[in-house]
Formats: sequence, structure tokens, C-alpha cells
Amino acid sequence: MNILAPVRRDRVLAELPQCLRKEAALHVLKDFHPRVTCACQEHRTGTVGRFKISKVIVVGDLSVGKTCLINRFCKDTFDKNYKATIGVDFEMERFEVLGIPFSLQLWDTAGQERFKCIASTYYRGAQAIIIVFNLNDVASLEHTKQWLADALRENDPSSVLLFLVGSKKDLSVSMLVWGTSQLGEETFPHLTLTFPKTPAQYVLMERDALKVAQEMKAEYWAVSSLTGE
Repeated sequence: MNILAPVRRDRVLAELPQCLRKEAALHVLKDFHPRVTCACQEHRTGTVGRFKISKVIVVGDLSVGKTCLINRFCKDTFDKNYKATIGVDFEMERFEVLGIPFSLQLWDTAGQERFKCIASTYYRGAQAIIIVFNLNDVASLEHTKQWLADALRENDPSSVLLFLVGSKKDLSVSMLVWGTSQLGEETFPHLTLTFPKTPAQYVLMERDALKVAQEMKAEYWAVSSLTGE
């Protein structure tokens, strides 16, 4: 007897979801990869079994919004009361791809240095890595390269999909105090109190994030867990 609830309507994928921004996407495909279509057809005829569960790890600095991002995606909720993740936590999200059941594990890892060794033991076997930074904190963007390097040590770089996600987009018009910092070979503003002052400064932050994403060969998204945008 199947006791699982039906898959949510927005998790039923009859066609490939299109990228949000072409300039921030690595692959601009109009349909599922032929291997996916073929696997679904073979599953229906009984040639192959159930799809394997795919694992996604979410990494990034403390308080950049990793847990809020996962909660918004999985539960469509936002908790304004901050609680640091201790070690790791995970959510399981069910999909239906071309009529075939598919499950996605999203692993929420701690951003605190003292829990890094614990969290890193769960990095292995990922099919995708999401590196999260705060759009209002340049330092958190700078740190994404190290988070990615740590995660790739436990995975094959040629077999994982990478996503760079800027969080807290809703806060990008608040006040800040600027300092200086280094990102690569160029000098960028560094936030000593975080938050871009003007839309123009937010545009610069987005430009820098896109540059980092291109260097990582990652797809870039700017989101707000608060608004769901």
C-alpha cells in the first residue's frame, strides 16, 4: 500500500524548466537530455528500475541563509527566528519527471568553523553543489571559492552540477558602511556593516557574483527566501 502523499503539482515536470536568466546559465536547453528521456521510457517498459536518489549539498558561510533557502524550496515557509545549523540536516523532496518518480536529498550544512569537519563528512556523493552567499556581504562572496574547494575535495569535479546562489535579495537597498577588500586581482567594496546603499551598488555586487560564477563554471541565481522571489 502506498502511504506517500501525491507529488506536489509544481514538482510534476512534463517539460524541462527554462533557465531564469540566460546570461547566468551554463546550459540553455529547451528539452530534457536524450539520456533522461530514454531512461524514463525504459522505466515505463520495465527495462530499468527506479531512479536513484540524487544528493544536493548546500554550503556557505554562517547565517547566509542556507536553511531558509531550503525551507522556502521544500516547505514554502520562512522562519524569521535565526537558528544555526549544528552539523548537518537534510530534507527529501519528491518529483515526477516525465511521469517517473524521482527523489532529491538537500543537505543543509553548518557554516560555523567548529562544525566544518563534521559537515564535510557528508559532502561525498553529491550530484550537485549549491554555494550560498549573502548578496549584502561581499566577504561571504569571497569565501564561496573556499567552500567550493572543500566540497569538491569529496567529489568528482567533472560529475557535479554547480550553482552559486546570492541570498537576501530583499535587503539589498538598506544601508552599509564600505571598506575595501580583494576579490581575485581586482579591488571591490567590502561591507563592514553589510547592505548595499543604492541600486547601482547592488548592480556591481551582481556583476561580481556573475564573474565568480563564471570562474566556478556555476549557474548563478539571486533570490530572497523571505519573499520567495
